[in-house]
Amino acid sequence: MQQRLTPSTAALLSLPPLLWAGNAVVGRLVGPLVPPLTLNFLRWALAFVLLLPFAWQLLRAQSPIWPRMRRYAVLGLLGIGCYNAFQYIALKTSTPINVTLVGASIPAFMLALGALFFGQRITRRQVVGALLSIAGVLLVLAHGHLERLAQVRFVAGDLYMLVATASWALYSWLLTRPGDPPEVRSDWAAFLMAQLVPGLLWSGLFAAAETAVTTQAVQWGWPLAAALAFIAVGPAILAYRCWGLGVQRVGPNVAGFFSNLTPLFAALFSAAFLGEPPQWHHAAAFVLIVAGIVVSSRRS
Repeated sequence: MQQRLTPSTAALLSLPPLLWAGNAVVGRLVGPLVPPLTLNFLRWALAFVLLLPFAWQLLRAQSPIWPRMRRYAVLGLLGIGCYNAFQYIALKTSTPINVTLVGASIPAFMLALGALFFGQRITRRQVVGALLSIAGVLLVLAHGHLERLAQVRFVAGDLYMLVATASWALYSWLLTRPGDPPEVRSDWAAFLMAQLVPGLLWSGLFAAAETAVTTQAVQWGWPLAAALAFIAVGPAILAYRCWGLGVQRVGPNVAGFFSNLTPLFAALFSAAFLGEPPQWHHAAAFVLIVAGIVVSSRRS
């Protein structure tokens, strides 16, 4: 049963966008060092190793995940095999501003998929909340000058981010569906491992196909190792745990609005790395995004 949005749940759902913003920055930085699908596979392979001490029992022959592998294969494909893979491709073939703009459509995908396939009614509050949050994202992207949005040009790479966004929205909705054994649902490491087993196979197949057609070689070294350590621990294990728990508490429609914090955090990270102080539009965007979250999560 879904709960009201509490401060603790809001904090829980704010951490993934913070980590995903860092993921976008790191993914952009290591683009010259590793192909995007290979980066996604290496990330989840490391996450798999890190999770083994906590969930190795789930790999036994009598594990309860094997009879339910169809469900976990779909979750692994959408959340592990597709989402970040397409995002890394988008970061390599499109501009960061376009990727962030397309990613801001997650709440709209959440509402649409919920209404079309999961029997959810779209309320007026959710529509208003979506508009407020998207307005905040656009303000960040325009750097406080809305006329800059007219200069945005979409390219083929943006389609990859559109697919990634749709995959994540569907993944989030499927998280709320029943079908997990109690020992998996109640254990965060087991729940992520259940998705990682097929997800690692999906991402491995995609990486193998990429290796067959690309000429880019992996440039091993400390920069890539440090990047892999961060994206495996933070944006992968920690963020997926917090997101899954938050979605189960308040539902995908409310949780989806928190994803719009990602471009705001990304803008702040960029400002920090470039030595530029935050501007007024960052504060205004934060107010709009939070207002959208509050309005959409309120119940009549």
